[in-house]
Amino acid sequence: MFFVASGGIAIADGSGDPTAVKQNETGEWLDKEGNPTYKISADGNVDWYTYSGYRRYHSDCHVCHGPDGMGSTYAPALKDSLKTMSYADFLGVVASGRKNISTAQENVMPAFGDNPNVACYMDDLYVYLRARSDDAWGRARPGKHEDKNDAYTKNEDSCMGKK
Repeated sequence: MFFVASGGIAIADGSGDPTAVKQNETGEWLDKEGNPTYKISADGNVDWYTYSGYRRYHSDCHVCHGPDGMGSTYAPALKDSLKTMSYADFLGVVASGRKNISTAQENVMPAFGDNPNVACYMDDLYVYLRARSDDAWGRARPGKHEDKNDAYTKNEDSCMGKK
């Protein structure tokens, strides 16, 4: 989490207004601040990033953080964490990890910055968890989604080391 200490008061910088205002060449929707966000139509069709984030979350994150970002006995509910965590802080924690120590327990989030199965999909994960955090998407697998476009595929292949 990002905290600004000022006179003993900590202020959390949350994810802000999730309204999608523009779409970039890879199909990623951005909010007014330029952060990745979700786009879900009235008929339940989700953008590619939300769908991909769902798949990636359940491939790499749910073991510790529980199904659908709901948390577990040893890892926090990311659905709740994104209510106060900024996009930049999310990227930092996923890439570098985190260690929280208290008198009662020690929690360690490993660094995933060198794991292409996570690092190449951080925006996808953020978008899915942002939708979960805002209750814009429930606990079900998205049934309908936009197709992955060629620019996304090109970036994905490059990140994964494919030629």
